[in-house]
Amino acid sequence: MDSAYFVGRSEILSWINSTLHLNLTKVEESCSGAIQCQLMDAVHPGMVPMHKVNFDAKSEYEMIQNYKVLQDVFSKLKITKHIEVTKLVKGRPLDNLEFMQWMKWYCDSINGGVLHNYNALERREACKGGKEASKKFAASQSSAKNSTTGSRSHTSHNSRRHEATSTVNSSNQSGKTSRPSSSCGSPVYDEQITELKLSIDSLEKERDFYFSKLRDIEILCQSHEIQDSKVVSAIKKILYAGEDDAAVVADAQAMVSMATQKEAETRTEGITDNRANLETQKRKVIQNHDIDAVGITTLSPRLRISGVSDVHCSGSHLTSY
Repeated sequence: MDSAYFVGRSEILSWINSTLHLNLTKVEESCSGAIQCQLMDAVHPGMVPMHKVNFDAKSEYEMIQNYKVLQDVFSKLKITKHIEVTKLVKGRPLDNLEFMQWMKWYCDSINGGVLHNYNALERREACKGGKEASKKFAASQSSAKNSTTGSRSHTSHNSRRHEATSTVNSSNQSGKTSRPSSSCGSPVYDEQITELKLSIDSLEKERDFYFSKLRDIEILCQSHEIQDSKVVSAIKKILYAGEDDAAVVADAQAMVSMATQKEAETRTEGITDNRANLETQKRKVIQNHDIDAVGITTLSPRLRISGVSDVHCSGSHLTSY
């Protein structure tokens, strides 16, 4: 696989939020297609008709309209990337993650990923629901600032309280000094969580791949031309077997072997019948030759003489009796 598909979720989310001034928390929130349209507008200014983009798309029909706008932009730029709209609009994390990984790779390949004087908030105001998305971002930014200010004041208050009570309770002081060590380990846990998420994503992709292969085999086995075959029946037996059915493989092999044996017997019978017919035809030919020979030898002398005289008479003009 290309190295572009190994970018983590957190990196993708931070890139989207910093580029478009949004506050996404999940990659699957990009399933509407509006974010992809604005990313293309950021790297190719003026190519995307932003007034046709709907940031408030909730239904699949509205999302498909956004992807139509994106597909038109791809066609104008001669981008051959296939957009699997039916999968993306379902909001599945893995499908949207892969497409956003490709989007990041493409945007980084244009001008080194550098955006010159792109105002994401202003461009989004032309979209349907774009103002609401910008308001949510502003509200999240203000709440983040308030929480930061509150945490700072709370920290200063705790430090004063700690200074006032440090001489009274030494055990509390030791407990508080031990807390930074646990906080220092949080990046390690975050890295482990990220690795686990990536492994889960790869396993889900592998599962979907093999499931699609099994589905193709099932569709092939359901075709009218071969669905009555014993081999196809054995394949279906394995496909539809439960987890506890351990003898299903042996039964399927027995079905195939019996079918092969019957086919061999049928071929043998056909060959035997053909040989018998040939022998019968040979016997008939030989009997016909024997009958002709016997008929010639059994003719009477008078018939032979008359036959000869007839020949002589027919050849002469003067004949006396």
